[in-house]
Amino acid sequence: MSSPALAETSKPASGWLPAKSWQHFVAGGLGGMCGAIVTSPFDVVKTRLQSSLFQEKHVPLGVVGSNGVATLQHRSGGLLWNFVETWYIIRDISRYESYRALFKGLVPTLVGVVPARSINFFTYGNGKQIIANHFNHGVENSYVHLTAAALAGIVTGTVTNPIWVVKTRMQLTAERHNTGASASTTRSAKTSSGSRRVIGGTTAMIRQIVRDEGIKGFYKGLSASYLGVTEGTIQWVLYERLKRISASAEGRGGIAEWSGMLGSAGMAKCVASLITYPHEVLRTRLRQPLVNGVVKYTGLWQTLRTVIAEEGARSLYGGLSAHLMRVVPNAAVMYSIYEGVLRWG
Repeated sequence: MSSPALAETSKPASGWLPAKSWQHFVAGGLGGMCGAIVTSPFDVVKTRLQSSLFQEKHVPLGVVGSNGVATLQHRSGGLLWNFVETWYIIRDISRYESYRALFKGLVPTLVGVVPARSINFFTYGNGKQIIANHFNHGVENSYVHLTAAALAGIVTGTVTNPIWVVKTRMQLTAERHNTGASASTTRSAKTSSGSRRVIGGTTAMIRQIVRDEGIKGFYKGLSASYLGVTEGTIQWVLYERLKRISASAEGRGGIAEWSGMLGSAGMAKCVASLITYPHEVLRTRLRQPLVNGVVKYTGLWQTLRTVIAEEGARSLYGGLSAHLMRVVPNAAVMYSIYEGVLRWG
């Protein structure tokens, strides 16, 4: 059965639907949670590649750097090499810092993803209905989708920015993996208390930010987040359009329909990410912790100028391969769960 959202000129029912609103909220949160857990290692790699704190270019890949952890190095092998390099970095982080380092920041990620996706999907799903009913004679089109997506991005970014600051700071904090005879004993002890240490680390990071930077420290990178609203807007508009184009597959069975939906979600996220990726790097730099009590990146444009002057424009795409390897399957998982809950919930 065709879903009303598949038709660009579909006419949604009038009025506010509490049941539908609840479905958008739960579906978005559930989808975001599942996608975040599966793709967490790529998120850690992406964050470190975006940051300047883990880049010691004189240290070869796979060698422990002066900070005692797996150190990242940019190589001029093109985008295809970057995808291969991502797997090497994951291996090295696991080897030198333990496998748990691949899930650093997962707790604040989950704490952030669930409300962020719930808020985003809730605002977008119901926003497009309200905008269409009140401003476009009840008809959905790309302009309605664009407005609803922009509104959802602004609301989500404002509410959840403190959570992402904590997550980024945790991912940029590394501990050297123990080696030698005591390694297995230490590993066993850490495993038994792993979740407690992660939660404790999150609390400690929150206290550190408050102590060093005050409440305003939780809103670092907010300007870049607002700039990133364009990514979510492009993604939603493309997803709606691609989903509409693939809707003809419904007549050939459920598998074809869901394959088209998964492809639409992945393609929309890939295109949106490629267009808007530099804002991710700027946002990560703005959220970096103080180094020797000094704030290097103070504003959006200052960060942009500094990064280009010191590292070149190419650095604005640092971590792109890890980012794509994370967000494309993440989007496929998230949107499939979202659509499933809306249809069967």
